[in-house]
Amino acid sequence: MEEACKEEEVDSSFTSISLADDPGHTSRILYPRPESLYPRPKMMNADMDAVDAENQVELEEKTRLINQVLELQHTLEDLSARVDAVKEENLKLKSENQVLGQYIENLMSASSVFQTTDTKSKRK
Repeated sequence: MEEACKEEEVDSSFTSISLADDPGHTSRILYPRPESLYPRPKMMNADMDAVDAENQVELEEKTRLINQVLELQHTLEDLSARVDAVKEENLKLKSENQVLGQYIENLMSASSVFQTTDTKSKRK
C-alpha cells in the first residue's frame, strides 16, 4: 500500500478513486486528471507581451506588404491601360501619316514646280 501511495504522490497527473465505500479499503483505481488540471508552465507577463508585440509587428508588416502589393497592382493596371491607349493612338497616327504622305505625293506629281528637269542641259 505504501508503494501505491508513493506512486500517487510522484505522478500528480492521475486521480486516485477508492473502489469501496469503506474508507479503510486499500483497493484503488487511478484515472487520468482532466487536462485543465495538469500543471503547466506559465509564461511571464513580459514574455507574453514580447510575443504579442512580435505578433503585432508581424501582422503590421504583413498588412503593409499586402497594401503595397495591391497599390502596385493598381499602378500596373493603370500603366497597362495607358500603354494600350498609346498603342492605339500610334496606329491611328501612322495611318493618318500614310494618308497625308500619299496626298502630298499626289499634289507634288500634279504640280509643275516639282517636276524633274534635266539639270545637265541648264548648266551648259
